[in-house]
Amino acid sequence: METIRADMKRHWSIYVMALPVIAYYLIFHYGPMYGLQIAFKDFSPAKGILGSSWVGFKHFQSFFNGIYFWRLIKNTILINLYDLLFGFPAAIILALLLNEIRQGVFKRVVQSISYLPHFISIVVVAGMMIDFLSRNGLINQILGTFHIEPIDFLQKEGWFRFLFVSSGIWQGIGWGSIVYLAAMATIDPTLYEAARMDGANRWKQTLHITIPGIMPTIVILFILQMGNMLTVGSEKVLLLYNPLTYGTADVISTYVYRKGVLEASYSFTAAVGLFNSVISFVLIVAANSFVKRISENKLW
Repeated sequence: METIRADMKRHWSIYVMALPVIAYYLIFHYGPMYGLQIAFKDFSPAKGILGSSWVGFKHFQSFFNGIYFWRLIKNTILINLYDLLFGFPAAIILALLLNEIRQGVFKRVVQSISYLPHFISIVVVAGMMIDFLSRNGLINQILGTFHIEPIDFLQKEGWFRFLFVSSGIWQGIGWGSIVYLAAMATIDPTLYEAARMDGANRWKQTLHITIPGIMPTIVILFILQMGNMLTVGSEKVLLLYNPLTYGTADVISTYVYRKGVLEASYSFTAAVGLFNSVISFVLIVAANSFVKRISENKLW
């Protein structure tokens, strides 16, 4: 305790600067945890959190036994799995390609173009997709020039996951590559010079120096990605899906939106959210333990 007091006295300015951040997390992240108890109650706004009656695991059982449970789990995991298989390595590949560009102006232009989609709002992206992929949209007009029948991209279940994941890759690949480019900048240049003196070409330098150099960053981001395996942002799904595509598009977050906002089932949605958080925590711990066993890299 004395050590902490001495450190706070010595670095008081740093602690003062950290106060807004600490206050933000206490108020907006840890404070709302008090409300988690409504997952075990039949919450009534008129009675309040303390006045509502306890019902144990009733809402959890209702979710697990619901007719949509396995569809929601399957859709959520598959979308995240596709994103992990295709979206996660895409940013790494782009960063490796950008790192090989030696012409500064061309590199900056490519980087700027790849970053731009990140700043487009989800609403605009969804609107563009609806316009381009509608029956009379640009894509079907291009297909028509090759005498291909129009495709109802947004009306068929089979297309939803591909469109959702590919649009996410387009929007986030440039922004995601920034972290890896920053990690590449920390690699000792003398390693490349030594490799060139030993006759290593650009591919071998990438394979034996660049990729191992950014491997700790890849591992940390991979573990964090595993923690989101049961999390899919509801905004874009809500803007793109319709009852015809519920079979592949309906995920946990959209189900929570319908139950919580449209049907006012607050306790039920709190139970689903708590279940989601617990599973995400377990996945992060499991991924970290697995990575720690097979390599020296780990999150903690």
